[in-house]
Amino acid sequence: QVQVVESGGGSVQAGGSLKLSCVVSGLAFADYCLGWFRQVPGMERELGAIAGIDDDSITYADSVKGRFTISKENAKNTLYLQMDSLKAEDTAMYYCAADDSPSALWAGRGNYWGQGTQVTVSS
Repeated sequence: QVQVVESGGGSVQAGGSLKLSCVVSGLAFADYCLGWFRQVPGMERELGAIAGIDDDSITYADSVKGRFTISKENAKNTLYLQMDSLKAEDTAMYYCAADDSPSALWAGRGNYWGQGTQVTVSS
């Protein structure tokens, strides 16, 4: 059974930093595409990933490029998202997802999802 568990969310002031973690078990972690998504309270989840990693290929949405860094540690089955220079508009629930198809994952149709971790940025 695949499990996806995010952690590391919290409250921070604008300009601050947070690092999210996502532990994925029950699948061949190193062989899967992984990504981070977010959903603002009361709104639909953003359709695309804000950051994705597939083997050595990394992609960012324009909204986070230059501020967020995605990485993974295969030995620990863990995906990370380092978030710097946070803005109030980054406030959202952040989700980790995994799929063996990069296109499906990037489009938000990944097979495996976590429950999310809340990030709140105050201005």
